[in-house]
Amino acid sequence: MGVRINMRWLMVSSILLIFLSSVSGAGGVNEQMSLEGTSIVSMDYEDYAHASKTFEIEIVLDSQASENGTKVIWVTQICINSGVCYPPENNEEWISEDGGKLIGSIDVDDDASYVNWRVKMNWSDGGEENFPESGFGWKVWSNCWFDGEKWGGMDDECNSEKDEHGGSLYLHLASFVSVIVVLVMFLLRKNNSQRK
Repeated sequence: MGVRINMRWLMVSSILLIFLSSVSGAGGVNEQMSLEGTSIVSMDYEDYAHASKTFEIEIVLDSQASENGTKVIWVTQICINSGVCYPPENNEEWISEDGGKLIGSIDVDDDASYVNWRVKMNWSDGGEENFPESGFGWKVWSNCWFDGEKWGGMDDECNSEKDEHGGSLYLHLASFVSVIVVLVMFLLRKNNSQRK
């Protein structure tokens, strides 16, 4: 009975691995949450986070937030092409301009895949609010990204040669794991039949 349960688990696992190896992540699709219900009137930024360069955003606050000493923290997270995401960082240094405009910037890694962020508002009365409440509300992909299966972006450097090497490495690894799982299933089945 235990062997049958293990074999079912292994079969489900192998199907999931094969499925995951064939499904592409939503690479290259930027995300942004609605500003409705926030004290942010507008948020402007580039469509791409350029590797090895500065990424900048401009936030315009409504008059109430800009006039009452509300502190704005830009919480960013940079993820790189190997699939690793660095811990979120609080960015509190802003260039202030008239009209409640704040300009912030971060340095983007040379191997960046995308940048996530959210905004934290520390109100003058001591209250605090995150937009969104959890996770990240914005994502901007780099000009040269790898989503685990394919390369993309606006640069000519993200060409088919990179796509072949990067994508095939990932697919070979997934295929190798799938073969190991199937082999283990075969050996367990053979062992089970010999006991009978």
